[in-house]
Parts: sequence; C-alpha cells; structure tokens
Amino acid sequence: MLKNPQIFKNNKKYFDHRGFFQEIYLKKKFKINFLFSAIANSKRRVIRGLHFQTKNKQTKFIYVIKGQILDVIVNLDIKSKNFGKVKRYKMKEGDILIVPNNYAHGYECLSKNCSVLYHLDNYRNSKSENGILFNDKELNIKWYTKRPILSKRDKLANSFKFFKKKISSL
Repeated sequence: MLKNPQIFKNNKKYFDHRGFFQEIYLKKKFKINFLFSAIANSKRRVIRGLHFQTKNKQTKFIYVIKGQILDVIVNLDIKSKNFGKVKRYKMKEGDILIVPNNYAHGYECLSKNCSVLYHLDNYRNSKSENGILFNDKELNIKWYTKRPILSKRDKLANSFKFFKKKISSL
C-alpha cells in the first residue's frame, strides 16, 4: 500500500511533426490497480476539495492534461508522524501526482482553464464522501486566489477540528 505521495514531473514525451505521444500509466511502474477514471475541467480561481472517502478509501492518480494547478494534499492518518501536514505541488501539463488513500485532496486552477484526469483504485461511494474546508485556519493552506469559485459541497465542508473529533483518521 502506498504511504507517501509521489510526484512525477516532466514525464517523457515523444515529439514529432504531428505533436507528441506520452505514456501516462504503466501498471508495472506504479503497481496500483485502478478501477475507474474521471476528468474535471475548471476555470481560473476554481478550488476543488479537500475531498476524501471514509469507506472505500481511494488512491488517486492525478494527471494534468491542460493548464496549471496548485495541488494540495493533507495527511489524515493519525498514526503518521505527518498527521495534519499539508503538501503543495505546483503542476503543469504532463505532470503526475499519486495521492495515497489516507490523504484529503484538492486543487486550484491557476491557468485560464485546466483539465485534470483522475485514475482511482476504488469506486465512488457517495455515502462516505467527505471534505475539509479549503480555508481551514488550522491547516493554513496558502492558496493563490483570495476569492475562489467553490461548489456548494465545498463551501459546507467540515473543519479539520471536526475531522479529528468525529472521524479521527483514515
């Protein structure tokens, strides 16, 4: 099981007169069985997250198809010495981040538009979907935008304090 995030910058692209070809996921390289894929398209100032599932936890393979994002993850494993620690990754087209299933995940679109491809190793379980407020004071995440565009779900997400009290750990 993957315990720590892994970032892959500037994944090899093969260019010719038509454009480029890039291998994104090779099972022998990543050793994770992904069950489904999803894509999200966003405009500048959109923040998605911080999302996680309490049951059917998901390891996420994040691939930036278009644009630039600030990807943010929070360690939710109470047994880890890094519990509650935030990591930020500025990612551009072609970059990959693998997020272990014991992390909350979110990102901000920094470019005019961005498209992000997800591969997930567990199916979506709407009953166990959860989130932490993107601007939680305890986490003190440094986002670029001061006026984000958020979904209703993300506006109503719980505090990190609530997570520690009610959910405790992933």
